Amino acid sequence: MTALTTFLEHYNYFITIFLMVSGLYIVIARGNMIKKLVGLSLFQTSVYLLYVAPGKIIGGTAPIFDRAYTVYSNPLPHVLILTAIVVGVATLALGLALVVRINEAYGTIEEDEIFSADGEI
Repeated sequence: MTALTTFLEHYNYFITIFLMVSGLYIVIARGNMIKKLVGLSLFQTSVYLLYVAPGKIIGGTAPIFDRAYTVYSNPLPHVLILTAIVVGVATLALGLALVVRINEAYGTIEEDEIFSADGEI
């Protein structure tokens, strides 16, 4: 099995890893709070993909018992991710509300400027 064949068989996992690393990098490396929230959202999306990818079985049907089918797809990952999406949207909304309040209090959303205004740096 060549590297190209391995990549083509598991491309969804490589995309998930790329999104996860990109989101984590944005959260760690950026000082702008809006950019940090975008990175967090990107990281959450990669986790959603990580859970949903193995949940679908090729050739599988809905888990409704019928003697004609023997292979079923598991609906549990999809249900869990639906709940996680709702929690992610609520977290993002709360984060944006906090950024608005921080901007009103300090006049900026850059971490360095906020820390220097507080005298911590």
